[in-house]
Amino acid sequence: MISRRDFLQASMAASALVGASGFGNWGRLAAQQSLTQDQLLQFDTFGNVSLIHLTDIHGQLKPIYFREPEINIGVGKNKGEVPHITGADFRRMYGIEDGSPSHYALTYNDFTALARTYGKMGGLDRIATVIGAIRADRPDALLLDGGDTWHGSYTCHHTQGQDMVNVMNALKPDAMTFHWEFTLGSERVREIVEGLPFAALGQNIFDAEWDEPAEAFPPYKFFERGGVKIAVIGQAFPYMPIANPGWMFPEYSFGIRDERMQEMVDEVRAQGAELVVCLSHNGFDVDKKMAGTVKGIDVILTGHTHDALPEPVLVGDTILIATGSNGKFVSRVDLDVRDGQMMGFRHKLIPIFSDVIAPDASVTRLIDEQRAPFIDQLTEVIGKTDTLLYRRGNFNGTWDDLICQALIEERDADIAMSPGVRWGPSVLPGQDITREDIWNVTSMSYGEAYRTEMTGEFLKVVLEDVGDNLFNPDPYYQQGGDMVRVGGLGYRIDINKPQGERISDLTLLRTGEAIDPSRSYVVAGWASVNEGTEGPPIWDVVEAYIRRKGTVSLEPNNSVKVVGA
Repeated sequence: MISRRDFLQASMAASALVGASGFGNWGRLAAQQSLTQDQLLQFDTFGNVSLIHLTDIHGQLKPIYFREPEINIGVGKNKGEVPHITGADFRRMYGIEDGSPSHYALTYNDFTALARTYGKMGGLDRIATVIGAIRADRPDALLLDGGDTWHGSYTCHHTQGQDMVNVMNALKPDAMTFHWEFTLGSERVREIVEGLPFAALGQNIFDAEWDEPAEAFPPYKFFERGGVKIAVIGQAFPYMPIANPGWMFPEYSFGIRDERMQEMVDEVRAQGAELVVCLSHNGFDVDKKMAGTVKGIDVILTGHTHDALPEPVLVGDTILIATGSNGKFVSRVDLDVRDGQMMGFRHKLIPIFSDVIAPDASVTRLIDEQRAPFIDQLTEVIGKTDTLLYRRGNFNGTWDDLICQALIEERDADIAMSPGVRWGPSVLPGQDITREDIWNVTSMSYGEAYRTEMTGEFLKVVLEDVGDNLFNPDPYYQQGGDMVRVGGLGYRIDINKPQGERISDLTLLRTGEAIDPSRSYVVAGWASVNEGTEGPPIWDVVEAYIRRKGTVSLEPNNSVKVVGA
């Protein structure tokens, strides 16, 4: 008799073929925008259950450009494994042809030229069309939102997330989990959650004082779909008080809590769950480790690290689905659930080419209503760029370089520090920079641009701490985003060294002198997790800098030397 594992391995092959038909066909289509909506949405319906996954939208209601990372380094057991493969290596792995739409959507090379060919991606009105098409084929499909939804734009900031709530409610999700949402403050989060028409899940969200599960965020919810009893378990971002300001949500504690996750899996199985889905914001490598630790999860819909993979990854009997970010993709997963077990699946990562997929008119109107009170501010032109502005990768992108340079010049500092966040759309060379563009890479509820002094010794400590959050070989200790971005400062990092030994050769770029551990340097930065941080909002600092420059031009940044990648 064939085993369940063999069924899943066969499904991986089927999924790869489905993925190849979706992604490979793009490569065979000439680069004249000959894609069609029908081709993008084509799917061979399978089994008796369908899941729809989207995650890490970061407040992006409208189509955007978003360049995928050039540098995404894996460490320990994940070195050289997906998603830590980029560019041409990624294309070779998945059989993606150079110059194809999938090249543009999934890798960074030739981004500007391909962006001008294939256009913007995303837009919640286009996503609504995709969801509607899937539901027309499978009316009881489950729509699951992986979080980082109510954050990341001008309108989201000024409405405290209400713009995203209103539009997402129109898409009718069945459940969501959380990360940046909590930076709205716990009171605002509770206010929104109390009014949601769907489940807000987090098995790892606890009452900080009593160390008990937080009542506002149930660990799981059951659904009956396709004759199958499905349990969806929520997993919020585990490291909220480390990566974000804990004083904004002091009532709550988080953590991975994989022992409790196992308890929840066992509990829902005991209650008759035939399919167990984890809706997670752990990040890919953390979810990969959790899949090997917790037994009985059939599917993990992973988020946080913004990875977009055209094929699932199988860990034991658990499949991991990675759906990207900023609304660029929607995942569809069809499952064959028989006799209380998930026996096979088909999967497709659907690219949201905004010039190909027709918008849902009612959602377009709803989006425009959210933006209408702010449209003059959003569209005001602040300057122009001669350089592709992007953010995404383990180290500085050009948006980060621009922000750091603005901090140095506008705040009269020696050195600038900017958080290693992954969100923020791209702007093509020759385009205007609008206020909306600036807010897309700076919007947050603690955006004060501080100015302080730090010793050379303390600067090294900061870099070492963040470096360990990123490059600790145990995924459970990777507790933040990407590497802190720096301006005015060069350094060498050996990612394979232990904490305290990775960072060396710190240099003040203005003079070329080595950083003196005992000397104090003026440092400007933003997004401090410390309560009471003072300074002008970072978006005002960046806007003032771009206005003064008129046109922004950035040279390649080679100030960080990476060893051991």
